[in-house]
Amino acid sequence: MMRRLAACVVALALLCAACASAEDYYRIDENNQANFGVLLSALLSSYEQPSDGDAAYFDWVLEAIGSINATDLTVARSVVDHWKAVYLDPDYPMYLYDGGERAAALEASNPQIRERHAFVVLGFELKDGEMTDELKGRCEAAAAAARSYPESILVCSGGATGDNNPEGHTEAGMMKAYLTEMCGIAPDRIYIDENAMTTLQNAVNTFEIMRAQGVDTMTIVTSAYHQRWSQVLYNAMSTLCALSWGYSARIVANYSFPIAPPAKYVADDRFAIRQLASMLGLPKDAVDMP
Repeated sequence: MMRRLAACVVALALLCAACASAEDYYRIDENNQANFGVLLSALLSSYEQPSDGDAAYFDWVLEAIGSINATDLTVARSVVDHWKAVYLDPDYPMYLYDGGERAAALEASNPQIRERHAFVVLGFELKDGEMTDELKGRCEAAAAAARSYPESILVCSGGATGDNNPEGHTEAGMMKAYLTEMCGIAPDRIYIDENAMTTLQNAVNTFEIMRAQGVDTMTIVTSAYHQRWSQVLYNAMSTLCALSWGYSARIVANYSFPIAPPAKYVADDRFAIRQLASMLGLPKDAVDMP
């Protein structure tokens, strides 16, 4: 009887491990929430109102975080380093889709794209249940990348959006159909998340898919104005998942559809900080955002 019970306990443990979701990622120490709020406020300020004292201030906040929890310091350093790279470095390379059959800019840059690589294609709000030109543009950019790197997979993310969408069309479902029917990408290369409604949820949900598919590296494919914002979240998610699961997927390149942002998305840095704060479990008023 005891042996049978022990076997059941082991089986249950294995089942729980297999069913672990991206919602189970590492959470920062509650005692560090205020420090992370200060850190994210400083990141925002460093982009909008840069100062000669930014680097020293980052070091001071990182030291405060590390004094409470060393693992939290790992998260904080990853967030700061990537923010510096994508938002503060004027020489950070951004690769743009040029309308060709292949991703010429990526091929020329020789990024680290090999097997076990995913092009993560982020959705855009549907209009009357249909794809907009911007979403089609993101798909065409992804298709060019897929042709350049035939061993890669594509992970499309986006739920049922738009005010007039009675049939519940999802961004990801329509993206897969467009990629296969209009762009000629084999359907067995395309994985979809049809639940995400925000960039934060894109990151959470697609990491589950990438882990299941054994993805090592990724390239985010989205609109140019959305690229930095997305990278900040995906980099943080990779760090949190590494701490929780021992799994991460490293960003090795970016590829964007060139288009001006809609008016409501001009302040992409603020969207990035708000959603990063949510990912880290901070209270809504933790970040100073006048």
